[in-house]
Amino acid sequence: MKELYGTLLGLKASQIKRLENLSRRRIPPQAIVSHELCRDMCILSAETGRQIGLLIDRSGKITQVLMGEVDRILIPDLKEYRLAPDRLRGLRCVHTHLTETALTQDDLTDLSLLRLDLMAVVTMTAAGVPTAIHWAHILPGASETTPYRIMEPLPPFRPQIDCLDLILALEAELAKQKIDAAGPAGSEQALLVSIFTGPRKDALDSLDELKELARTASISVIDTVLQQRKKANPRFLMGSGKLDELSIMALHRGATLIIFDQELNPSQIRSIADRTEIKVIDRTQLILDIFAQRAQTREGKLQVELAQLKFILPRLVTKDTAMSRLTGGIGGRGPGETRLEINRRRARDRIQRLEQAVSTIQKNRSQQRNRRSKKGLPVISIIGYTNAGKSTLLNQLTRSRVLAEDKLFATLDPSSRRLRFPRDLEVIITDTVGFIRDLPKELMAAFKATLEELENADLLLHVIDISNPRHPDQIRSVESILSELNLGGIPTIRVLNKMDRVDPEIRDGLIQRLNGIAISALNRSTLKALSEKMESTVEHLRDQTA
Repeated sequence: MKELYGTLLGLKASQIKRLENLSRRRIPPQAIVSHELCRDMCILSAETGRQIGLLIDRSGKITQVLMGEVDRILIPDLKEYRLAPDRLRGLRCVHTHLTETALTQDDLTDLSLLRLDLMAVVTMTAAGVPTAIHWAHILPGASETTPYRIMEPLPPFRPQIDCLDLILALEAELAKQKIDAAGPAGSEQALLVSIFTGPRKDALDSLDELKELARTASISVIDTVLQQRKKANPRFLMGSGKLDELSIMALHRGATLIIFDQELNPSQIRSIADRTEIKVIDRTQLILDIFAQRAQTREGKLQVELAQLKFILPRLVTKDTAMSRLTGGIGGRGPGETRLEINRRRARDRIQRLEQAVSTIQKNRSQQRNRRSKKGLPVISIIGYTNAGKSTLLNQLTRSRVLAEDKLFATLDPSSRRLRFPRDLEVIITDTVGFIRDLPKELMAAFKATLEELENADLLLHVIDISNPRHPDQIRSVESILSELNLGGIPTIRVLNKMDRVDPEIRDGLIQRLNGIAISALNRSTLKALSEKMESTVEHLRDQTA
């Protein structure tokens, strides 16, 4: 890191030399800044007509001298210094103001956003005589709107405050706060963010679903942030000021992850992550991560890996822009491949191998379907929005023990069971992966082999959770996906699940409006009407093809 940061245009050689000499000074650990250094900074500021700043580490060493403008000073990139929810940056910033103006809002924002040990401003007279040291520090446990404390000004001739002890005490309090706020071991602490341009109700509903996705992924949700805009910012999605507020909130609340409800392009993810210095993902990445956690069979794992690689490939970047890591051997023409190019090539090669493996799975499934077809067994597929109760219904109908949980995407790998009706009619009944609003296209492509099971279904059972106030939107999402898969022509029975959680009058109205059969998948006695409807529909379809 350069000793001097900022523009030096217009400065005399002697002034630049004096600035360089400032970086060789040492400061006692108990003082914010020494009286002599304070005096010399103010004299230089008065001569140059600019603000001058210092970045000081905890040993009292000046790591950088900052040359600002008349009314502001810029702090360089500090990414090489540690940053964690329970730690401060390890640097304090001390800079001059050319007037009697104390700490500005920009100073306090830099303190909070950069997680500095301290922020101090030395005010001065027009002649360059220091008048006071105004200072502030991070305040653990405060509200996210004011995560700092402004202290009483100090006289420049007595700047001792037991500086190092104060900083260590603040970090101890931050560590305690992190332990108190921590969720289960190893779980992420996340802020959920939605930037929307449409109706607020739709954004709230979508954010509620994002909370459920986070819970399924074992992520602890600290808070949610909504912002309505006429038009999304192409770089940050939100305004830069709002993003700074979000960064301060995330750091102050101990968040390790920011999840956006909207899909982010690679450039937006990089820009937001660089600005906040916190891991950033979007809804699609969260769904992919859930699928990776839930995949149990080799087939499921292959399909999830394929989806993840297709998603990651356009997002592969490297900060090593210099051509210093090359693989061109002796005698090679040209510089060879950069590390980024190697990563992309390996990802493409892996995608090609996975696509071949998925193609083999498709062939095997096709052979299985052909064998079923020769046996003349009708196929009934259970479809529906995720967490609507599909696996629970399969368990009740076939007395099996497929995993069923009150979580989104609890069942990822498809399950097939035989079902015999009272009139000695036997069918194959399958449970498929749950659908969700805006299902990532990478998953749609990767799970083509699984979704193709639906093409050979003779009958679809569309399970609908009527206790969910968002069920009309969920119905539209499922039917939209079926239309994309060209499956709209398959006979479908609407199964209105969780009727025990709905008022009887509302339930009866939904039965009429949705033309469905109400059940409670947890109660086998409510399935009689559904079983009869399934049996009669399959017999009718068989008679038509006979």
